[in-house]
Order: sequence, then C-alpha cells, then structure tokens
Amino acid sequence: MTSPVDPNDVMMTGENSFIRYSPDSGKTQTDRVSHWRVLWCPAGAGHALFAKSTLTGGAVRIWSDNAPVAPAAFARSGGADTRAAELVTAKDAEILLSWEDFLAPFVLNMPPGSDGRPIGVFSTFFPAKAARISLNGRVAAGTPYAEKRGERDSTSACLAWSETWVKPKG
Repeated sequence: MTSPVDPNDVMMTGENSFIRYSPDSGKTQTDRVSHWRVLWCPAGAGHALFAKSTLTGGAVRIWSDNAPVAPAAFARSGGADTRAAELVTAKDAEILLSWEDFLAPFVLNMPPGSDGRPIGVFSTFFPAKAARISLNGRVAAGTPYAEKRGERDSTSACLAWSETWVKPKG
C-alpha cells in the first residue's frame, strides 16, 4: 500500500499570489508583483511583497512585516468566488493588488526533481482573467495574459493558496 504522506520535508506553507503584465505574452515583463503570506516556516510566519513595476520606475521594492526590509501591514479582503484583494500599507506606500474573473481552480503538483528543480511545490491556483496593481493611487497599465500550466488553462495572475514548498528528506 502506498503511503498517503508525502515523503519530503516541509520548508514552508502559506500563499504566493502573483500578477505579471507583459506586452508580448510573457517574453518581457513590464510589471511583476509577488505576495507571500507565510503561515509557517522555521523562521516564523509573516508577509512579504516583491514588486518590480512601471509604478516603481523599474526598481525592485520589497515590503514586509519582518525586518530588515521596508515595514508594512497586510490585509486581505474578498475571495476567489468574486474578487480578492491584498492591501499593503507602508510609511511611504499604499499598494493594492486585486484579482477577479477567475478560471477553474486546479492543483499545481511539482514534487522535488520536477522540471529539474531541487525543491518542490504543491499549490491551489485560482487563475484570474483580470488583475490590478496600484501604488499610491496610480494604476499600472496592463492585463494578465493567458498561460498553460500543464494541460490546464491559466493566466499570469493567480491566487496561489494552500501553497507548500518541500525538499527531499534528509
């Protein structure tokens, strides 16, 4: 009988939702944001937002509720049934990310060794046909583009919830 327990060591679990805009279906990216909500990892729980956008002048900006990057508070509203949003409030910035008009959700299953990667990830993706990035009231121009993930229809803007990263045991 095969064990129902994954044999790998858990590195972290939480969320890693993202939005990417591109004028050429992903060959180049004009805007890229990645929001991490870590529920558990050995270093502790917390949030981080990575942004490289036309709104940041192409510079990388990182906000977190953990030192040593720019401090911020994080709040989620809504859900994958209609519209989900993440509001990040910092001393010098208010960032609002939103996702809506969802495709059917699916589970991404990439154990260690998949696609040549040493670590693995399992996540429930909710691909959004519409997503928005705003910084201090300015909105990035762009829309998500269609992508395939295996045989499933997806986009470049996904809520990636119930995400767990693993490494081979030992």
